[in-house]
Amino acid sequence: MKSLDVMADEKKDLATALSDALNGNDEKAMEDALFAFAEYIQEGVLAEARGERMAEDTSILAGRGVNPLTSEETTYYNKIIKAMKSGNAKMELANLDIVLPETVIERVFEDLTVAHPLLDAIGMTNTTVVTRWIFNAHETQLAMWGELCDDIIKQINSGFRRIDMTMFKLSAFIPVCNAMLDLGPQWLDRYVRVILAEAVALAVEEAIINGTGDKMPIGMNRSVADDVTVTGGVYPLRELVALKSFEPVHYGAFVADHLAKTDKGNPRTVGEILLVCSPDDYLRKIMPATTVRTPQGAYVNNVFPLPTRVVQSTRMPVGRAVIGLARRYFMGIGGGTDGGRLEHSDEYRFLEDERVYRIKLYGNGRPMDDCSFEWVDISELEALVQQVYVTNMPAGLPEG
Repeated sequence: MKSLDVMADEKKDLATALSDALNGNDEKAMEDALFAFAEYIQEGVLAEARGERMAEDTSILAGRGVNPLTSEETTYYNKIIKAMKSGNAKMELANLDIVLPETVIERVFEDLTVAHPLLDAIGMTNTTVVTRWIFNAHETQLAMWGELCDDIIKQINSGFRRIDMTMFKLSAFIPVCNAMLDLGPQWLDRYVRVILAEAVALAVEEAIINGTGDKMPIGMNRSVADDVTVTGGVYPLRELVALKSFEPVHYGAFVADHLAKTDKGNPRTVGEILLVCSPDDYLRKIMPATTVRTPQGAYVNNVFPLPTRVVQSTRMPVGRAVIGLARRYFMGIGGGTDGGRLEHSDEYRFLEDERVYRIKLYGNGRPMDDCSFEWVDISELEALVQQVYVTNMPAGLPEG
């Protein structure tokens, strides 16, 4: 049994391998990486459970991530455990007319937004079993006065877009050993939630930033204009826009030119701005450009002339950034009409003590219009140079 410290050191390498596999668009590599990551999580949950078995108090367990279950959740996990322990788990699971309770997916979303700032920033939506989602793409008043005619109906309808939520499937592999089943429904719930949260986070963060639209959501760095040319399902990258300074006159002009109007030319107010960059660029470019020194000698970072939320992501290439309006990216994930069902998987065969299962979720995402985000070149971003002004010149001293 590995120590928890040693297992923690392995997590970064496993997460990186999984992210690289997702980026490489190799389905077999993605399955292998996800399975290895899931085994790591299972080992961690088992080690934690063995150390906490004496903690029977519900409030103590809840504080450590083991939540009390609703009656529906308890029934679900007990039936799953019974099916998994049977002689023919594949058939027993196929005959179970139950799916993962929506309350579990809701808690997965809560865990995601706490641990992953980008997913929190965009306000990822739990679509439950909704198969289509309709949103206002133009962000302007669509009601009109006057006689109702065909032209007005077309103009009103043009402001809405529909997303098919069951278009893209997200699968997570879940290896479950007998020792995990013996821990009971609360620990199995903890394990399933961690697997789903990590799988969703790694896959969705990549898609939100760099998604091509081909069998995946459309990323913030892609153009979604009505007249854009989509080749083989792939949306083209946006044209790069250079940003060299966060000085008020430059940053204000950038926001006014690129974000303060919809793709139909309608003006809109700009609240908080989202800036997504790589960790390397944050330390070398963003931090030096947004850190000021107070008269008392203390440093204050992330100082922008407009409210700006900086999010670091390992999926962002060095020298590039996305700047936009977080609320104008839609990302929805849910069980779908037939999703959220735990299935026996034949992709992997191991010792009798461990079986592999798969759970499917459905989702989709895209920028709401073509002027919600910009693909920005920050390779020449300048460090902030503070200017000092002398307002009370002592008598007798020369000026300048």
